[in-house]
Amino acid sequence: MKMYLLSDNIDTQRGMRLAGVDGVVVHTYEEVKQALETAVSDREIGILLVAEKLSTSYPELFHDIKLTNKTPLIVEIPDRHGSDTLSAAIAEYVREAVGIKI
Repeated sequence: MKMYLLSDNIDTQRGMRLAGVDGVVVHTYEEVKQALETAVSDREIGILLVAEKLSTSYPELFHDIKLTNKTPLIVEIPDRHGSDTLSAAIAEYVREAVGIKI
């Protein structure tokens, strides 16, 4: 099984390609939908890496696939600008572990 990337950023695609992960850069709803359908139909793809911006921009495309398909496993990754939810998640972990709201 292999990994495949759906990104909206050429820099992310190039970086992942250096790590041996093929992928495609998409921007519009139709491009995302077509690339997602192609990736899901490829039985060699076991992990589908998706830029966080794409998954939050078009959640309806990813929701059903996450619930109904065993493969590929869809993993959201932050893009070069970082994650929108990472700082909130860290703050929540600190609050739960220590009891301090930061």
